[in-house]
Amino acid sequence: MKVRVDHNLLEPPKISLNLSLMKKFVVLYAIMLTILSSCKKDDASIKSKSNYNNTNIQSIFYDGLNREYILYVPSSYDGLAEVPLLFNFHGFGGSASEFINDADMRLLAESETFIVVYPQGSLLDNISHWNVCPTGGDNKSDANDFGFVEVLINEISSTLRIDLDRIYAAGYSNGGMMAYGLANYKSDLIAAVASVSGAMLDCVGLTSHPMPVIHLHGTSDGVIPYNGNSDWNSAQNTLDHWINFNNTSTIPIVNSLNNGGMTIEHYVYDQGDRSVSVDHYKYIGGEHVWFNTTFQGQNTSELVWSFVSRYDINGLRQK
Repeated sequence: MKVRVDHNLLEPPKISLNLSLMKKFVVLYAIMLTILSSCKKDDASIKSKSNYNNTNIQSIFYDGLNREYILYVPSSYDGLAEVPLLFNFHGFGGSASEFINDADMRLLAESETFIVVYPQGSLLDNISHWNVCPTGGDNKSDANDFGFVEVLINEISSTLRIDLDRIYAAGYSNGGMMAYGLANYKSDLIAAVASVSGAMLDCVGLTSHPMPVIHLHGTSDGVIPYNGNSDWNSAQNTLDHWINFNNTSTIPIVNSLNNGGMTIEHYVYDQGDRSVSVDHYKYIGGEHVWFNTTFQGQNTSELVWSFVSRYDINGLRQK
């Protein structure tokens, strides 16, 4: 049964935090060092991990760096019709080769006929990352990842038939931050975004069109807390930004179910400009992961695709 619940009556959103990107990268860096030290690996294995040894990789030279990515073109692509393109960004310290297995969308790309690309973040202090805010000022990173994505779109679309109105951005953790960064600073290229266990930072650009957003987050996330802290905006704060921007209903439709002992709550803020919506999956007790638990038979990759594929850059698609 689906009902509308005024979420603001249950948990008032927190005020947006005005923190520098440098501080956030320092926190992520400290977390990564803790994880690496707890694994008790030798220096060689840590160095190898940090330098992301990718396989089946392609590369493009951009902004003085050899930037890598994994491109998956499904066998269902015949080159006769334009198809959507989906970016899926790994988390802080991750690699494209590992992430394509953790967040595998290849079978889905085959059945739904879209092209998926797993880009590789560049190194910051020997740890891979995504720079989700403009360079300059107190931003510790000088990687132009927005430009990298734009160049990659141009490169892929020069050899494959891409529907440029249906380019989507998804990501996990720091990769989810990257998806939000693209929604803020490259919205002329991106039709919809998805974040899994991520957060939106305080650098907010001039988004040029209503932006469909799906946000998946666990309430026991120990890295980017669901309710936020002094370093990260809460999930609800992030949702509220897009609810307000898209002019959606502020009273969500709520559906809840239990799967394998985990309760998942689905919130839909619909009726936005150009018929866009903001969707949220709240995993009660969920940790900092790309979730394996299904909701109504759909895994995380399927939930993401089912949502973003409803839209193009003009809003809800006309079928």
